[in-house]
Amino acid sequence: MENTNLENCLVLVGEVVKPPKLSTSPAGIQHCQFSMDHKSIQNEAGMNRQAFVRIQVVATGEMSQHLTRDLIAGSKLKVTGFINRHESRNGNPLLVLHAQHIEMIN
Repeated sequence: MENTNLENCLVLVGEVVKPPKLSTSPAGIQHCQFSMDHKSIQNEAGMNRQAFVRIQVVATGEMSQHLTRDLIAGSKLKVTGFINRHESRNGNPLLVLHAQHIEMIN
């Protein structure tokens, strides 16, 4: 039985690492893919801890079209979406953030 109402939401602020790549699926849906770095200091058990993550972000459909024009390496943004597992070309699992909302930060 499939459960469609489980929580899966991630909000991440970071910086674009490389310019985005635009692709089109066999169904004709446009996808914009880019990598993003997040760096921060988080409090864990009363101690400060440096947090760093590089994650691949995918934006699909209408959102992807304006992203390829606006995003460059170094762009700062806030991405809200859900995470999903993808397989790399060599079969390794990757955690990917599927963007549902992207906000540019000045």
